[in-house]
Amino acid sequence: MELGVFCKARPGGDGSQKAASGGMHLSQQTRIVIADDHPLVRGALKEAVAGAVQGAEIIECGDLEQLGAALNKLGDADLVLLDLSMPGVRGFSGLMYLRAQHPDVPVAIVSGNEDRTVMRRCIDFGASGYIPKTTDIEVMRQAIRAVLEGRTWTPPDVDLSAPADRETADLVRRLASLTPQQVRVLMMLSEGLLNKQIAYELSVSEATVKAHVSAILQKLGVDSRTQAVIAAAKIEVGQWQSPPGPPAA
Repeated sequence: MELGVFCKARPGGDGSQKAASGGMHLSQQTRIVIADDHPLVRGALKEAVAGAVQGAEIIECGDLEQLGAALNKLGDADLVLLDLSMPGVRGFSGLMYLRAQHPDVPVAIVSGNEDRTVMRRCIDFGASGYIPKTTDIEVMRQAIRAVLEGRTWTPPDVDLSAPADRETADLVRRLASLTPQQVRVLMMLSEGLLNKQIAYELSVSEATVKAHVSAILQKLGVDSRTQAVIAAAKIEVGQWQSPPGPPAA
């Protein structure tokens, strides 16, 4: 049975107060949201959660819109189990949106993507854990409990000790500074939508969209929408490749 890496309690704003007092009390008051567009996967995760925290309240969502509505209705949740690939999510954008919109709610990624670079990037973007869908159910329960207790969990071969390279760290910092609405606007820009179309989708004025675009350009340190879209491409999971190795001898 493969165990994971348990790191120290996360610093403020994402459950550290609960962890600082010895870990939160796991009970029927614990609220866990499962966000995945596949009902069978949600069922398997529900079983894992039920075994990890007996009597916990479990809320299921099939897309980002449902997830946002659920969190707004709940007012608080102890953990979100988030798939990287589902309707309304492009790569790391769902994680970024949640961290901006609900910074006090821990998010653990549960994904079929087992690229270790992607796992590390998720932690860089503020995830509290990364649980591959192939993880043994008992280990998955340990991971869920660890994150609820304020720790970070990843598979054992994910190196969280080495700092990110300067370019990656700078991009993560800039992208993380975007507001939830700016994240949505950036994703729509990357889909090729015009300001008028974005305004319609978000039910705001074109002037508001233009203000968001200007703020995005400033925060990302770029001069044009095209450059912003190139930066947004970094959010696409498949585009964030591992650093190339040394040339063959």
